Amino acid sequence: MLKKLWLFSRPHTIIGSTVSIITLYILNRGDFSSDLSVLIYTLIAALGCNIFITGLNQIIDIDLDKINKPDLPLASGALTKDNGIAIVVSAGIISIVAAALCSTTLLVLILAIMALGTAYSVPPIQLKQHHVPAALAITIVRGLLVNLGMTIHFSTSLTNKYDAFQCWASVADCQMPYVAVIPLTIFVTAFSLAIAWFKDLPDTAGDAHFGYRTFPLLYSRGLALYLGAVVVGAAYIYCIYWAWAADVKLLLIGHTLLAIGFAINVSMVKMQDMATVKRFYMI
Repeated sequence: MLKKLWLFSRPHTIIGSTVSIITLYILNRGDFSSDLSVLIYTLIAALGCNIFITGLNQIIDIDLDKINKPDLPLASGALTKDNGIAIVVSAGIISIVAAALCSTTLLVLILAIMALGTAYSVPPIQLKQHHVPAALAITIVRGLLVNLGMTIHFSTSLTNKYDAFQCWASVADCQMPYVAVIPLTIFVTAFSLAIAWFKDLPDTAGDAHFGYRTFPLLYSRGLALYLGAVVVGAAYIYCIYWAWAADVKLLLIGHTLLAIGFAINVSMVKMQDMATVKRFYMI
């Protein structure tokens, strides 16, 4: 049962959210020496919200996933729809309670993310049917609300300051690690936009069947791949330049190596081979 729950939570999103929250906590705290309760409540709220959104999407998309993602627990029948609803409702309640116990800022942030996640999946709005609002929803949540919203939350909860946002006005007056929020937000926003296109690359069969107007279907899978690669590549170039200008050698070397790895990953995609498309997206 635990394995089914783990698969239902969409592990790659859980891992991404966990790394993101811990990173933002460290940027605003500097270490794990104190205020761990803020981190714990935030992780519970964020992961509960994550399960709520991804689980709700699976409940709505059972028939679609039978074509696109037949191995998912609801699509395969490993979990019933009632099981899925119970998990989603429980995760939503836990998320809201944890956020409310932590801070008003976190509660507002979680409610905003849940609202966008619901609008993304649930008819009649169902933003995911059209590629522009779908991409905007993913980019706003992953790029802006998570990075900027969590920075405000941690900054106010841990230091009662908005130090990170003074950096937008004057980078020269900003001290590390707060200045890192700027390239972090820019990179993840660009990355999220590309992910909004990349995630539909393996799903064209089901999306076409149900009439979803995704980017790869409206234009082409090749254009979605290479335009997304240009967006992510530009974000890497910006971060490499930022690391060079800020004289942060670890980030300079790290982003350079990751950019090369990303380019190699793109070059290995063969559109006629769906296995390489799925592997590219997951990497």
